[in-house]
Amino acid sequence: MHHLPRKPPHRGLSPTRARDLQLRVRTEQQTPEWKARYAVRSGVEGTVNEFAHGHGMRRCRYRGQGKAHVQHVLTAIAVNIERLSGLPPAVEASTPRQPTAFQNYLDQREIPRLKSWRTLSS
Repeated sequence: MHHLPRKPPHRGLSPTRARDLQLRVRTEQQTPEWKARYAVRSGVEGTVNEFAHGHGMRRCRYRGQGKAHVQHVLTAIAVNIERLSGLPPAVEASTPRQPTAFQNYLDQREIPRLKSWRTLSS
C-alpha cells in the first residue's frame, strides 16, 4: 500500500482574526502610552542608524571580540561627547594619509600607482 505524505494542518490566523488584530493594534497605537513607548524606541533606532551609517560601525577595524568591543565603546564615547558639546557632527577629515614607504618608492621611480591609493599630492 502506497500512502501520500499528509499535508500539515494550516497554522495561522484566519482573515477575520487577522483583520480584528490589525484594527486592535492600530487603535492601541493612537494611545498616549503607546506613543510614549514608541518615542523611546524611535530614539534608539535613530542612534543605531547614526552608528551604522554615520560612523561606519557595520565594519570593524580590528580582529577579535575584545578589540571590536573597545572600538564600539570608544565610538560611543565620541558620539556622546559630540552630542553633549552641541556642535554639529564633524565632517570627515579632508587631509589624506601619508604615503607608505612602498608608495614613496614608486613615486621616486615615477611608477604610476593605483588610483585608489591616497597621496598628499592628489
